[in-house]
Amino acid sequence: MRFPTSGARRTLVLFLILTALASLAAACGSSAAAPAGAAAPAEGQAVGGDGSAARGGASAAPGVGVTGSNGGGKDAAFRDDAKIIRTGSLQLDVKDVKASLRSARDTIVGMGGYVGASQQSSDGTSIVATVTYRIPVDRWEGALDALRALGDEVGEQTDAAEVTDQIVDLGARIRNLQASETALVRHAADAAKIADLLEIETRLTDVRGQIEQLTAQQKNLQDQAAYATLAVTFGTEVAAVTKAAEQWDPKNEVDRAGASLIGFLQTLTTAGIWFAIVWLPVLITLAIVVGIGIFIARRLGFLRRSDPPLPPAPAEG
Repeated sequence: MRFPTSGARRTLVLFLILTALASLAAACGSSAAAPAGAAAPAEGQAVGGDGSAARGGASAAPGVGVTGSNGGGKDAAFRDDAKIIRTGSLQLDVKDVKASLRSARDTIVGMGGYVGASQQSSDGTSIVATVTYRIPVDRWEGALDALRALGDEVGEQTDAAEVTDQIVDLGARIRNLQASETALVRHAADAAKIADLLEIETRLTDVRGQIEQLTAQQKNLQDQAAYATLAVTFGTEVAAVTKAAEQWDPKNEVDRAGASLIGFLQTLTTAGIWFAIVWLPVLITLAIVVGIGIFIARRLGFLRRSDPPLPPAPAEG
């Protein structure tokens, strides 16, 4: 058996070293590639890469949707919590006013509302009634539809005013005043002088008065926001010709004509009496005074009668 020469041995050693280095580089490359491959799906989920990433993105999408939904829910809750005062008026032509009033009352009471005020008038041929209903704000549209169905709608007007900020502001002012009240009560307990105690009592009375006033305003706004106000007018339509025929009475017309004639004659007679008693003596007196004045002026020469001009002399033939 022949042993390799020294040159061959060097070549073999170099080959083995290169092979070891290549194996080591391959091992390092595979270990470095594994984390990169593991990180790829996460990045794919973020940007929507391969199929697994798409599934990951789909699973992430609901999370985003839930967040958006929560945000929308908060907005919806804020809108639902908004305090809005609704008011309106409605005019209806109905066949039977009393029956319509009963139906409208039963409908509103069934919805949780009540009658706030009412007014009714009649001219002998028709009845007109105006009723103010307080309706729960969440039943507003249903109440309008139910009332419209009772007759022919002649006119309608509705309005809405948001008072959420006013109610919140009143609540904040009430809390501040209550805090001041608590502090004043504490100072009153520690007051050593009667003068200080009287001053604290005066301020405490003023603060409590403001609290009661603001509380009443807040309660009123909350009540108006909880119950909408609708004024409904019920009336019956009467034909103009029929109504005019029913109102015309010949006897009344004769009486009115006679009264007018008597009034005219009375006025004429009164004017003659005034002229004979007052104005005629005044006019006669004025005429006498003017005549005397003219006579005196002529006697004194202020007014002279001018002689008529002489006719021209006849021409000689």
